[in-house]
Amino acid sequence: MSESPDPAPRPDDGAAPVDPVYRDAVVDLLGVISYGEITAFERLADDSKLAPTMQDKVALATMAATELGKVGRLHQRISELGGDPFAAMAPFRVAIDSFHQHTAPSDWLEGLVKAFVGDGLANDFYREIAAFLDPGTRDLVLASLDDDGGHAAFVVERVREGIATDPRHGGRLALWGRRLMGEALTQAQRVAADRDSLTALLTGGVDRPGLDLAALGRMFTRLTERHAERMSELGLDS
Repeated sequence: MSESPDPAPRPDDGAAPVDPVYRDAVVDLLGVISYGEITAFERLADDSKLAPTMQDKVALATMAATELGKVGRLHQRISELGGDPFAAMAPFRVAIDSFHQHTAPSDWLEGLVKAFVGDGLANDFYREIAAFLDPGTRDLVLASLDDDGGHAAFVVERVREGIATDPRHGGRLALWGRRLMGEALTQAQRVAADRDSLTALLTGGVDRPGLDLAALGRMFTRLTERHAERMSELGLDS
């Protein structure tokens, strides 16, 4: 079982923070999540064209619509903090677009694994960061990451069905899952290197204690463990 996130000090309410460093970090975080939701919508809508049945096509299109529907609330919070939603998303376009260009699925099953494993890795990382947010913003972030439509169960069922129909899919999809994790970590490192404010949320400052090296190590261990759990759910080796 995965460890729980390390406890982190947080502001006591959801009001707009007065600390400009914290504010910039929150705007950046909401910006990268927003752009991730928009690209998820585009990707899922495009992947629906690969669906083998009309039922599968509708299911994936519904998943896409759900992702897009979350963006409005994130943009509203950015505006409340005095930021511009589109300016907040702009710094992350290159890194996120590059990830999707390097991980374009070649078929229906690869698209499903990417939606489950790739998005899951990103969401786990954002949940870790959410532990350092004020309650109002934290709740908004967590709500934007929730699978409130049962989409994960649909993906797991379809991937397992595909492997049962042709066991040869198992090996290549396992390799695909490992590649997704490697690309996702590269993307995360690139974003962190470009945006010091996000790193500051985790490492803290003079007035906001953060994670030390040991705690950061435990965080990445949790991310790796959750990836392995997802791969196992799909019937794949991690």
